Amino acid sequence: MRDGRPGLTLAAVAVVQFMVSLDLSVVNVGLPRIAAGLGFSTSGMTWVIHAYALAFGGLLLLGGKAADRYGRRRVLLSGLGLFGIASLLGGLAQDPGQLVAARAAQGVGAAALAPSALALLAATFPSGRERVRAFGIWSAMNASGGALGAVVGGLLAEYASWRWVMFVNVPIVVIAAALAWRGVASGSAASPAGRPDALGAVLATAGMTLLVFGIVRIDRHPWTSSATLVTLAAAVVLLAAFVLVERTTRREPLIRLGLFTNRSVAGANVYNLLVGAAMTSAFYFVSLYLQRILGHGAASTGLMFLPLALSVVAGSVVAVKLGYRLAPRTLLVTGGLVTAAGFGWLGLISPDGSFAVDVLGPSIVLGVGFGICLGPIVSIATTGVAAHEAGTASGLLNSSRQIGASLGLAALGTAAQHRTGHSVSPSSLNDGYALAMTLGGALVLAAVLLALAVLRGNREPVAVPGGEETGAPAALHGEHA
Repeated sequence: MRDGRPGLTLAAVAVVQFMVSLDLSVVNVGLPRIAAGLGFSTSGMTWVIHAYALAFGGLLLLGGKAADRYGRRRVLLSGLGLFGIASLLGGLAQDPGQLVAARAAQGVGAAALAPSALALLAATFPSGRERVRAFGIWSAMNASGGALGAVVGGLLAEYASWRWVMFVNVPIVVIAAALAWRGVASGSAASPAGRPDALGAVLATAGMTLLVFGIVRIDRHPWTSSATLVTLAAAVVLLAAFVLVERTTRREPLIRLGLFTNRSVAGANVYNLLVGAAMTSAFYFVSLYLQRILGHGAASTGLMFLPLALSVVAGSVVAVKLGYRLAPRTLLVTGGLVTAAGFGWLGLISPDGSFAVDVLGPSIVLGVGFGICLGPIVSIATTGVAAHEAGTASGLLNSSRQIGASLGLAALGTAAQHRTGHSVSPSSLNDGYALAMTLGGALVLAAVLLALAVLRGNREPVAVPGGEETGAPAALHGEHA
């Protein structure tokens, strides 16, 4: 068995997380060109985002369990291979269906990558200042990938081709695979008994897909229409069946429902879902505002996201510094309030506005606040979980973010479209985008209230993977109920 190299492991995990986050936002700025190139409808182009987020979020629990069952290194490398192939096929797509299918396949690969990478990080750096530093680097790469995706996507869409929005992943996959191959220990699986519950994964993914499908069609089928009611009812049935299967399956359940009795795990995941819903919508609507209202091209729009990207990284660095002294709830509340303020500011956009006045300031505020939230929420949701469930907990955290992203975009997009109405003009589009940003701020405020109500504010030592007690910084620990 080859010993692992902590430095290379950290580098591999950082590159993987950068790529996974990049792909959630890299298509946003290029969507108008993708839609024109392949013939997407206005509502249909959102499925370029939904296909990735739903497959990613719906299968993350299975990915986390597979990482625990079959070995994190093996699952990580397999996921990298699938992700790279799907990216290549997506760049070669000739019609909307092929691209959406490739994006879904990317999501499946990401569902294997993300939890195995995060579990490797937690196991390699179990406590102390090294753990703080490792999670800080992870948070910065996570944040910069999501934010820089818009920059990269805009530049590629305008100066190369929208197809390079997909092709760009291939060299990143090669780098990550090389680092993982040399740096990650080739050890045995963490949990050798039991087979993962694939049926549960299918039920969860299908249920969330139907839920989003029902919401995004509200413009054509109102809430009270039979089409919407049947779709949403079917989604509820599938999700209820998922819970039932998890309680009764003879296979290894995707998630032990008892994990949710840990108030830190439950609170962190709901917080993550709400903030993920808001942030994904922000990238989407700010991109449309810059291009459709202010008239900027894809490349300049992408570059206009750079202040947001740098601000998220800065916020992540601030969180690491403050994490040595402040409780995690304090950081989540502070970061959430700053993020909500940025959304409120974005809600003031106007049809005759400008980047400097309407976007730059709120982007910086939004980015710093979001960056402050990232590190604490990851650590709260994974520290204190038994070693054999580390992959599951990691998958759950990532799943809540991706599902929140898809649900948030569906819900806020529907609200924006309803506010815009049938008479489309710069003014009506602006009204819709502004409403979406205001609602995004409301979601983040709800997350802050949740953190105050559910998460504890003390800094007591807690159990870490391996069973030892530690007094490591509270920003990297969750408190049990």
